[in-house]
Amino acid sequence: MCPSTLTHLKKPSWLKVKLPVGDKYHWLKKKSKELKLATVCEEAMCPNIGECWSGGTATFMILGDVCTRGCRFCAVKTSRRPPMPDENEPAKLAQTLSELTLDYVVLTTVDRDDLPDQGAGHISRCLEAIQISNPEMLIEILMPDFSGEEPLIELVCAAKPAVLAHNVETVARLTSTVRDRRANYQQSLRVLAYAKKHHPTIYTKSSIMVGLGEKTEEIIETMQDLRKVGVDFLTIGQYLRPNLKFLPVAEYVHPDVFDNYEQEALAMGFKYAACGPLVRSSYRAGEYFMKSIIKTG
Repeated sequence: MCPSTLTHLKKPSWLKVKLPVGDKYHWLKKKSKELKLATVCEEAMCPNIGECWSGGTATFMILGDVCTRGCRFCAVKTSRRPPMPDENEPAKLAQTLSELTLDYVVLTTVDRDDLPDQGAGHISRCLEAIQISNPEMLIEILMPDFSGEEPLIELVCAAKPAVLAHNVETVARLTSTVRDRRANYQQSLRVLAYAKKHHPTIYTKSSIMVGLGEKTEEIIETMQDLRKVGVDFLTIGQYLRPNLKFLPVAEYVHPDVFDNYEQEALAMGFKYAACGPLVRSSYRAGEYFMKSIIKTG
């Protein structure tokens, strides 16, 4: 069956989620709007927003809500010249996280190829501000590839997040179709390799989407590539088409297949793996397990 036919199929039952409700959900929505803080939960139309926000967890997106890249799977707004980053964002973010009383926070960023340092300095300042106001908080940062420029990767690593994530997103064969032309499968692997080689105490993490036309053996090969560069944590989830402007879904992968991927990942030596239809890179259910690994070393 061709992918274009599948775009009109009804989503299977395992992809249905509850509508977001609860005091914490509404507080987070109001707070992020008041302080003009972006969340990837809203910008990327994450299906888990109800579960995460009702539990008091949000993934904040720093450097603004407009990306300079145009990946063919991502709902985040794009522009060649986004607005300049908010200089007060580090302080606002630290304040909001203090009020949330979290012990684990996930941050993500847009790509900012338009900035001289591609946003690495701003990311570093955000991490430092959070650490000063919330010294016990564990921070996970999902960062860009910085075009593979090691001094910029180092700037973020040197701020010492607990977890440094960078996503390969898909298998090598589909990278040029799925991701922006400035992204590169091998380049992403080099980013993760650099972080682990030069900062071995930082846990590294990556994520893969399925349902884009990849083969099972390609997913296994991608997992092996990630282990070769020392990646500790892995998430695998179903690609969902944001709207008709984006790539069609080639397949809705059955939950049993995700279970097999998770077993394979753990057998390969990943310290933690979350694989399921609704799993996303910043998946709340995994935080509790990863926290215990980080705190026990």
